[in-house]
Amino acid sequence: MTFLFGICAFSAVFIGSGTLFKIAKYITDYGASLQAVVKIFIFGLPAVIMWTFPMSMLLASLLTFGRLSSSSEITAMKSCGIGFGRIAAPAILMGLIVSMCAIAFNEYVVPWANTAYRNVLYYEIQGNTGMKSQEHIILKDLNHDKIQRLVYARRYDAESQTLQGITLQEFNDEGQVSHVENAEYAEWSGNEWNMHNGMIYDIATEAGKSEHTMRFDSQKLPIKANPKQIVREQKDPEELTMKELKAQIEIMKTQYINTNKLEAELYQRVTVPMASLIFALIGVPLGLQPTRNSSSAGFAMSVIIIFFYYALMTMGNALARSGAIAPMLAVWIPNIVGLIAGFFLIRRASR
Repeated sequence: MTFLFGICAFSAVFIGSGTLFKIAKYITDYGASLQAVVKIFIFGLPAVIMWTFPMSMLLASLLTFGRLSSSSEITAMKSCGIGFGRIAAPAILMGLIVSMCAIAFNEYVVPWANTAYRNVLYYEIQGNTGMKSQEHIILKDLNHDKIQRLVYARRYDAESQTLQGITLQEFNDEGQVSHVENAEYAEWSGNEWNMHNGMIYDIATEAGKSEHTMRFDSQKLPIKANPKQIVREQKDPEELTMKELKAQIEIMKTQYINTNKLEAELYQRVTVPMASLIFALIGVPLGLQPTRNSSSAGFAMSVIIIFFYYALMTMGNALARSGAIAPMLAVWIPNIVGLIAGFFLIRRASR
């Protein structure tokens, strides 16, 4: 019950400090309808709730064990021969369960909700029909989950309706690249894309097979999507599942594009949910301290711990995106620090 209270309380804080201000802006700037506002509110909830799982786990641990300690329930348990491990086990197990559920929630619910949020914002509130410039355009033709053709463009320019810095790759049945076309740009003629100033490469995939290269001034780009469809198919990192993020990272690495931002997003899909377990390890021994004798003290302690955790997370994210530290290590910094602190507190409390 305390855990659910924490989710509601922290969600209310996030909604009041962020979501409601955005909704007010959409109403005043774009005249958003009531139906669109309700959709924005609902589709924005999963991303907010995701961040409250670790906070709520910490608050629940502090308040629950603080209450047990202040009412001498812990003393009674110890006098009956129940060790610290057995007392703490339910909360730690709960933290692990919440972490696993949060990872699943972050994989299957949050990306879908973020996509729905963006669609409502662009196509219902802002009245945007999809014509906007974007970086890193990726288009794939699939056959039974196997990529047959992959098109990467460094940028789409909405004003000139051109794709710039194009690489087209075709794959054989074994998943090997058999054909590559590079072009400076491709322009939309009204019913098809035409590439200009490029090279064609036929790549040898078997022993003894020769390679061929050829320049071209103009060449048709074999994709059926029009500019509006291309822009609509592109997703922000927050809208991608972990599988889609991994695939996009691999594609962008083949084009020698910096993927630190995407890698940081990928690893955070695990580290943030796992913070629920970390906070359970910290919250249980802290809740057993004799000074934890009121709900207000437990709430204040949780706010302080949460502040330090998210400060470390922000720092780690910045280090990951700048490339100063490997993204995986940088993103895991707050969890590593929390894990060390949790084991130290548990060891001290068990003595």
